Amino acid sequence: MDLLNQLNRQLQALDEQSLLRKRRTVDSPCGPRVLVEGREVLAFCSNDYLGLANHRKIKLALQEGAAIYGVGSGASHLISGHVRAHAMLEDRLAQFVGAHLESPRAISFSTGYMANLAVVTGLTAGDRDAEIFSEALNHASLIDGARLSRAKVSVYPHADLNALAALLKASNAATKLVVTDSVFSMDGDLAPLPALLALCEQHGAWLVVDDAHGFGTLGANGHGALEHFDLRSPYLIYMGTLGKAAGVSGAFVAAHETVIETLIQKARPYIFTTAAPPALAHALLTSLDLLEGEEGRNRRAHLSTLVAQLDDGLRLKRWQRLPSTTAIQPILIGDNAETMRAGAALYEQGMWVGAIRPPTVATGTSRLRVTLSAGHSSIEVAKLIAAINALERT
Repeated sequence: MDLLNQLNRQLQALDEQSLLRKRRTVDSPCGPRVLVEGREVLAFCSNDYLGLANHRKIKLALQEGAAIYGVGSGASHLISGHVRAHAMLEDRLAQFVGAHLESPRAISFSTGYMANLAVVTGLTAGDRDAEIFSEALNHASLIDGARLSRAKVSVYPHADLNALAALLKASNAATKLVVTDSVFSMDGDLAPLPALLALCEQHGAWLVVDDAHGFGTLGANGHGALEHFDLRSPYLIYMGTLGKAAGVSGAFVAAHETVIETLIQKARPYIFTTAAPPALAHALLTSLDLLEGEEGRNRRAHLSTLVAQLDDGLRLKRWQRLPSTTAIQPILIGDNAETMRAGAALYEQGMWVGAIRPPTVATGTSRLRVTLSAGHSSIEVAKLIAAINALERT
């Protein structure tokens, strides 16, 4: 079995480099405290930033959606799978972020990965005169979308506006896409979106913003990075995910109605997949109300307090807390094995923190990725701070 032996050697090599990934099975709802294989732990690793994944009102809405629409959609959106709940959700999402777009319309997807593939390939695939300008720290879905498009791809260094400006100036492409995360998922910092948008307007380029980690958490009303920076432009194409701060599942793209119609007609990840269960769309209508209302504002305020508490409490000398004002709080360690030991030691103390290694991050930048949730208490965050401070000194 030479083929299996070859795979086993590859797996062994990953293990020897402390790069082998292992799954843990959770036996309880997503939340700040979860039951993992019979043991209760504090979870500082999920993207449930506002603690809505187990919210009673959203669960009741999901049950109601299943009672109204059943379980599956049965087909793709363009055949018979586009159910009233999907249409209502898309209208609500267009309204939710539409103040920052011209003639806004939204389209929903099963995952953020699919949404990003759809945008990047739908607007450039088959266009020999297209160029994509991709941020160096972009999410894998944007990178893969650029590869699949077969358009020319130019990568600019992280947040390097001068480098991007030079690339845009030198480009003769008729179709230009600048694609960037808003909140970088492994660093937690914000892209300089106002300056990026100014460059795109100057050079006639679309600005594709992946707001997976900003939607629901940024902005006074939870409308995301565009609200946070108070941006408005017809050049904006906005992607938000619905399985993180919104607490449910799925994603959407919002942009000028002509852009959305183009995606409906050309985006293969939308055309050739079964539509998501309509009950999820029904539940998301309740989630959006919570995000936009008083409860959402209170949860965002509490989350900001926890971020400040962590920043104030960590006393690191060898390790480095990367500068971040978001729920994503990375602690740079560097070495793969030491990162794994730190994650394991925290888990033994009842705290689950993600140990992130290559290829998710660059070689030599392995880290603990602490994610805070509005569901955490200040006492729980204090426990994490004390544990990390003590670990770094051992």
